[in-house]
Amino acid sequence: MEASTQADPGSTALESQIRECFGRVVYSTKTHEKCADLCMGRLQWIKIAQIVLSAITTGGLLTAILGDPKVAHGATVVSTLFSTVLLVLTAYMKDVDPGQQAEKHKKTASGLWDIRESYLSILSDLHDGQLDIAATREKRDELQSRLATIYATAPRTNSKAYGIASDGLKAKEEMTFSDDEIDKFLPATLRRGISNRNPSE
Repeated sequence: MEASTQADPGSTALESQIRECFGRVVYSTKTHEKCADLCMGRLQWIKIAQIVLSAITTGGLLTAILGDPKVAHGATVVSTLFSTVLLVLTAYMKDVDPGQQAEKHKKTASGLWDIRESYLSILSDLHDGQLDIAATREKRDELQSRLATIYATAPRTNSKAYGIASDGLKAKEEMTFSDDEIDKFLPATLRRGISNRNPSE
């Protein structure tokens, strides 16, 4: 009886730590997902800009060569300016590729998702009394080691992505589902909704 009493504070502290780790990983996962979205959005705009700049540059050169000699000089100047902007944009894409950055964020988010679900499983097992303190600590240490490996190669996030992630998790409840919503994903025998209850109840 005494041993059980002494174990309770340790178990509570351990559960609190795992809950905090779970919360941090939830935010990290969502932030990397939003970073990937932002990078893909930036990539789309850059590609559109490249197409527009290329069209303007080509159009200006054709005007300078085939058009009215009176506007040839102006067309040449415009083509030169837009060609320079296009060159700068292409150089930027070579050094900082948003598409490549998006893939890195997606890969990091995928790894963090697995860690997140593992933390959730530990919390569920603790709640049901399926894990003792020693086993829980072993699983926690393993997850911390895996997290360190993921974070060591993870790309940097930014405050904008974190803000969007925070809004999605808090205000829009992007990770929260009602029982009715979950029931729609499950076969009838596993549902908790009213439709699965005994008619006599």
